[in-house]
This record gives sequence, C-alpha cells and structure tokens, in this order.
Amino acid sequence: MGRTCLFECSKCGYRARVSGCADRGFHFSVQTILCRDCKELYDAVTWLKIPAEFNLKPLFGLQHQRFHKQGRVSDAPPAFESVLNRLPFAGAKKLHWLQFKIRCPVSPLHRVRMWNEPDKCPRCGFPLERNTMPFRIWE
Repeated sequence: MGRTCLFECSKCGYRARVSGCADRGFHFSVQTILCRDCKELYDAVTWLKIPAEFNLKPLFGLQHQRFHKQGRVSDAPPAFESVLNRLPFAGAKKLHWLQFKIRCPVSPLHRVRMWNEPDKCPRCGFPLERNTMPFRIWE
C-alpha cells in the first residue's frame, strides 16, 4: 500500500501532495522528486507492472514511447495520476515490470533529484512538515 501525504511549509505556505519517499503499491512504484526548474515536488512513476504483450501508448496517451523487455529502462514514464486511476489488468496471463528513469512531468529537460522526507521546501529552503493523516492511500 502506498500513501500520499500533505507536506506544508510554515514559512512560505508551499503545499505538496506526495509520498515523501520511494513508495510501492501492488502494480506500480513511485519516487518523490524535486524539480529544480519548476521548484515543485512530484511523485514520479519508477516501476509499472504491465502485461507482457502490451503497448503503453493507447493506455496512457504517451508520445514516442519505446517498449522494452523486463528490467530495461524506458524513456517516458506515465503520469502518476493516470497510473493511479487505471483499472488493474484482469485476466492477463504474463505480467512483467517496466522501469522508468525519474524525470519532471512538465519537461524532460528539467533538472531533478530524489526528495526524501525530511527535506527542505523547494521554494524557500525551510524544512517541510508532513501532516499526521495521509491524504490518500492507494493500491
């Protein structure tokens, strides 16, 4: 089960709804990233379980998606929201994990780094505080 928490900065008022670290569900894994150009936190999909003979392009609306065998890294990860809101693959006989590089969902040219709690606010550098209750529990 993965969790999405609300992180708030008491200095500048910045708010983000992210996992806060590497998190895993039954069908996908995410890593919270900091985009230095957007100055935002995002949950980036790092692993996704899909049927062996499956094309991701129609499902997630990806452009220029390259399909690779298990254990290889693909270029364009699907958005966290699209993976979260999809239905599980019922009746698929063979499933495998597809790995993605971490990158900003706004632009692949942006500079990103992994962000793990406790860490600083992307806008002002003050430590972010996590809300006690999770915002969402997924998968």
